[in-house]
Amino acid sequence: MAQVADKVAEAQRRERETQQQLHSPAADRGPYDVDPADLAEQWVARHAEWRRIAAVMDDQGWPVYSPEQDVQGSTWARERDEQREGALARRAAWQMERQDARDELKAQVWLPADASRRLRAIATRTGLEPEQVLAQLADRVRIDDDGALTVDAFTPR
Repeated sequence: MAQVADKVAEAQRRERETQQQLHSPAADRGPYDVDPADLAEQWVARHAEWRRIAAVMDDQGWPVYSPEQDVQGSTWARERDEQREGALARRAAWQMERQDARDELKAQVWLPADASRRLRAIATRTGLEPEQVLAQLADRVRIDDDGALTVDAFTPR
């Protein structure tokens, strides 16, 4: 109970301090400092949660906090874990997408008229876009030891 009371008092103090920081003139916080509004919201939430835990312990007569018996707190913890896992998965997917975008080569190609007509005809016959045909061709180009280019057998995908 004493530890929970200490946590409630600390959260109350930190909440008050971060609110004061919000209303004070902005100082150069540097590139690694957190957003004071976000920090203030976190301390408000922590203060509310510690007060809730203290109230549950008082109502139930628990001398020690037990997360297994705190159904509401355990449910919230599971929901937070699921949200965090979802956010981490979305961030990982976004980072992979950004990496893939960096790996892509986007180029504007100017071809002679006869090569352009052949490329369009191949694309039409295969049901691909011209850039997809070029990508498949590029996958099959090899450079010999003497520097000559060769193209492996081409079968549309």
